[in-house]
Amino acid sequence: MNIGEASNAAGISAKMIRHYEAVGLIAAASRTEGGYRQYGDAGIHTLRFIRHARDLGFSIAEIGELVGLWQDKQRPSLQVKALAAAHIQALAAKARELLAMKATLEHLVHGCRGDDRPECPILEILASEDSGTEPTHPAQEARLGGQRLPPRQSHQRGR
Repeated sequence: MNIGEASNAAGISAKMIRHYEAVGLIAAASRTEGGYRQYGDAGIHTLRFIRHARDLGFSIAEIGELVGLWQDKQRPSLQVKALAAAHIQALAAKARELLAMKATLEHLVHGCRGDDRPECPILEILASEDSGTEPTHPAQEARLGGQRLPPRQSHQRGR
């Protein structure tokens, strides 16, 4: 199969297939005399494996480990389970972070009148120096009905 056919068969864009090859996630495809990539059934199977792992949110590095473990028929399942369990913990942390962001936004939306006036505590908080999980000025707090925002969570990416 050429790259377009492999893309359709695996459900991954041709651009991603080239990327996976460039980062070493898959072996370089064999080439025709004209230089076109050719993929066999084993390559398509690996691309599907990668797509499923990406659908579960694994990083490229983690997928590289998973592919290596999958191809090693002598691997202990303990290694696979440990990798998946670590990913579950990372997903749980990300879910907590997203819920904290949601709570902050809900609080900001609740504090905004949403009328024809230009005053908007949402924009004021976003423009504040501390990136806005807590009002920095009494007027901001007053616009939020005297309520404080939920505690600030770190929103930095961990990968």
